[in-house]
Amino acid sequence: MTDISRVETARACWGDTMPDYVEVLAQECDRSTQSAVAKRLNRSATLVSNVLRNKYTGDMAAVEDVVRGVFMGRSVTCPALGSISTAACRDWRAKGKSFSNENSERVRMFKACRNCPLAKKEAA
Repeated sequence: MTDISRVETARACWGDTMPDYVEVLAQECDRSTQSAVAKRLNRSATLVSNVLRNKYTGDMAAVEDVVRGVFMGRSVTCPALGSISTAACRDWRAKGKSFSNENSERVRMFKACRNCPLAKKEAA
């Protein structure tokens, strides 16, 4: 019995509407494992599976940002850190929703993210 690749699964589930970042996600899963890919994305293997099968009902824009940042090299200019991946930006914005003084970088990023145009756009 032959295993079906993640790319074939995604194509079967998405058809002609499959976004390029979903194909990249599937290719990465074929190169390693779904669990390893999920870990690199800082997301669950279930989320990855649901995205590949076109069954994810959550924030697909967030999935796109993370996949593009981790596997496709998309970056943004952060007012505090300079050029960072969209995945790192999204993670800092999530952390920045609540204040924590656990370390100086977290405090600095809390302040920076609150004033960042991307965070303001997201809040609108």
